[in-house]
Amino acid sequence: MAYFEGVGKINYEGPESKNPLAFKYYNPDEIVMGKTMKDQLRFAMSYWHTFTYMGNDPFGVGTMFRPWDNAECPMEVAKARVHAAFEFMEKAQIPFFCFHDRDIAPEGKDLAETNARLDEIVAVIKEEMARTGIKCLWGTTNAFSNPRFVHGAGTSCNATVFAYAAAQIKKAMEVTKELGGENYVFWGGREGYETLLNTDTGLELDNLARLLKMACDYAEEIGFTGQFLIEPKPKEPTKHQYDTDAATVLSFLRKYNLIDKFKLNIEANHATLAMHTFQHELNQSRINGVLGSVDANQGDLNLGWDTDQFPTNIYDTTLAMYEILLAGGFTKGGLNFDSKVRRASFEEIDLFYAYIAGMDAFARGLKVAAKLIEDKVFENFISNRYASYKEGIGKDIVEGKVGFKELEAYAMKNGITPNVSGRQELLESILNQYILETK
Repeated sequence: MAYFEGVGKINYEGPESKNPLAFKYYNPDEIVMGKTMKDQLRFAMSYWHTFTYMGNDPFGVGTMFRPWDNAECPMEVAKARVHAAFEFMEKAQIPFFCFHDRDIAPEGKDLAETNARLDEIVAVIKEEMARTGIKCLWGTTNAFSNPRFVHGAGTSCNATVFAYAAAQIKKAMEVTKELGGENYVFWGGREGYETLLNTDTGLELDNLARLLKMACDYAEEIGFTGQFLIEPKPKEPTKHQYDTDAATVLSFLRKYNLIDKFKLNIEANHATLAMHTFQHELNQSRINGVLGSVDANQGDLNLGWDTDQFPTNIYDTTLAMYEILLAGGFTKGGLNFDSKVRRASFEEIDLFYAYIAGMDAFARGLKVAAKLIEDKVFENFISNRYASYKEGIGKDIVEGKVGFKELEAYAMKNGITPNVSGRQELLESILNQYILETK
C-alpha cells in the first residue's frame, strides 16, 4: 500500500526552481571537498518525530491522524509505519534512519513479550532495508517515557528499575547490531534530578558510569562495532540532567575512564537550552576529538524548551558544517533530523516540505563552509592573531620551556607589545558575504 501517492521522488532542480517538492540546494551527487553531498551530509530520518509524533503538546491532544495508524492492533500499526517510513525515505532520498526501541514496536505485557514484538518488527524493517538500500545510522533506548522511569533509568533510586533499563538497553543494542546500525546513542532522558534534597548525586553518577561500562562489555561480547554516542542536554524533562553539555560529558567520561569508548551526538536545540550556540558545542567536541554525530534541528530563542523545529537558519547550518568539515567530516555519524513539524502542520505533505527545507539548509551550509575552508578565511586570521606563540617567548610557553620565574624576568625586561583588534564585525561581514555569494 502506498501512503504518499501524490508525491514522487524528490529531485534536485536548482535554486531557480519554484517546485515545493524539489531540492533547490541539495544535489546528492554533487562533489564538495572530495565527496558527494550525500556522503558529506549523511542525512537520516528520525523515526519518532516523523512517524510517532501525533501533534500533541502540554495544552492539547494530537492533531495528526495518519493513514498508517488506522489499524486497531498496535502491531499492525507498527508494521504499517515501517512501510510508510521507507516509502517516505525513498521518495525524499534519505539514506539513513534512527530509532528508539519503543518507536518501532509497542510494549507488551512484560519484557519477554516486548522483546518478541521488537523481533517481529525488526524482521519487517530488514525486508524494507534490503528492498531500498536504506541503512540504520543509529539506535537507542526509550528509558524515559514509561512511568517506571519516573526517577530515572541508570540513575534511578530503585535498583530493579536500573536492572530493567539494563535489560532494555541490552535488547536495543542487539537490535541495532542486527540492523547494521553504525552507532548506538545514550540520551539521558530522565538521568538527572529535580531537587538535591532527596538525591545522592555521587551514587547516581557512579551507577550511570557502571551502566555505560556494562554496555561496553556487552558490545565486545556480541561483536557490536558501532560507535557509542552520548547526547548532551541540560534540562527538560528533569530540571538538571547529568549530561548538561559537551564539556560536562567530557568531564564525566574522563573521570570514569570512558573517554576512549564514547563520542558525542550534538543537538542544536540542546545547545540552545544550555545557553550555548550550536557551533560552540560542535567546536568543543571537535577540538577534543569526540565529534561523532549530529541531531539537526533548531530551537526558538524566545522559548525555553526543546521545540525541535526543522533547521532553516543558513547562518547556523554554515557554522555547523564548518566545524564538521574541520573535524574531517562524518565517518560513522551523520545529520539526523531530530525535528518535528509544527502542530498546525498536520497534513502528510508537510513532512516532505519540512525535510526538503532542512536538507536544503544543510546543503547550502555545506557549500558555504567548504568555500570558507578552501579560502582559509578564518584559519588565516586566527593564525595571524596567535602569531606571538610561534616564536620567541610565546614559543617557549607553548613548548613548556619557561615557568613563573622566567616569565617574570621576561616581563620585567620587555613589558608587553600592543594588542590588536579582534575584528569581530569584519569577520561577521565576511561570513555574511560568503553566505550570500557562494555558488
